[in-house]
Amino acid sequence: MHLAHQELFKKLDENGAIAVICTGYANLTCKTHRMRHTHFPLFYYPLESIKHLSGEEFIRILQEEFPSLKKIVVGYDFHFGHKALQDTSDLQILFDGEVVVVDEFTYDGVAIHSRVIRQYLRDGEIENANKFLGYPYMVSGHCVKGQGLGKKQFVPTLNIEISDFLIPKEGIYATKAFMSGKSHNAVTFVGNRVTTDGKFACETHILDADIQIDSPHRLEVEFYTKLRDNKKYEKYEELKMQILEDIKMAKQYFTQVGDK
Repeated sequence: MHLAHQELFKKLDENGAIAVICTGYANLTCKTHRMRHTHFPLFYYPLESIKHLSGEEFIRILQEEFPSLKKIVVGYDFHFGHKALQDTSDLQILFDGEVVVVDEFTYDGVAIHSRVIRQYLRDGEIENANKFLGYPYMVSGHCVKGQGLGKKQFVPTLNIEISDFLIPKEGIYATKAFMSGKSHNAVTFVGNRVTTDGKFACETHILDADIQIDSPHRLEVEFYTKLRDNKKYEKYEELKMQILEDIKMAKQYFTQVGDK
């Protein structure tokens, strides 16, 4: 649901709807969160259930499920049918209604594609990913019990169990945390805890607030900028000093950009 997708949505009228092909991997916007970025209804088609269909069969399914279908809007590089062998020219032949093909959409001269955004995230280039998305990249999950070291040895953190989302490159990020309808500036670590137990974690420290979790809560985290890479420290005291520096940098970041 990035900026190029929004260009397609602009071609829909008040009776429009969005067909989402779910690949089941590398989700930039997980299923339940896509509705945040459009007012059009969403209809989901798991790739596994349709990838064997010919182009004719796929169009027939759309026409059966949407009897009033008169217009289909796709991007210039749209492919469909078995092994994705058919393209927009085939669509115009197979569908007897209007076919609108939207040209390639660029930002600062770079074509916007999901694969490009995924690579930005894998490289930790959060600002570029956010520009192409049109909104801050977000992950969410339930808060779970962590090591217990944070509050005792370092700073208190909320630990999130994440699934389905594409995880940004390991490191420390300036973030915003959303819980129970409230937004908090935060600093978040994602990656393997190489200094302690070596296990993967997503840990968020809320800036200027002490939030206690007594019951299961769902936490959403928006990523704004990468502060540093993950690094192993020989002593806990060294790690604690670095965490305090991370917190300082995150506060400076939000002071500079303002409360957006």
